[in-house]
Amino acid sequence: MSREATELLKRALSLNEEERALLAGSLLESLDATTDMEVEAAWQQEIARRLEELDEGRAKTIPWTEVRRHLSAKLPGQ
Repeated sequence: MSREATELLKRALSLNEEERALLAGSLLESLDATTDMEVEAAWQQEIARRLEELDEGRAKTIPWTEVRRHLSAKLPGQ
């Protein structure tokens, strides 16, 4: 990593969590120069469907602590 990139990383890590997440998202988006509009439309439909299920109470949610415990149990050495 160049000195400039290292300095940028150091500065980025000093941002609050929300700012780091927004920055990370922007950087990831910049890596994918092409957008498949059909795939994008399908994702938008899926997101809308899942939100509707949540709003109507048809989706079963799991608390993050339970998800984390389940994932940790699957990791080697845990």
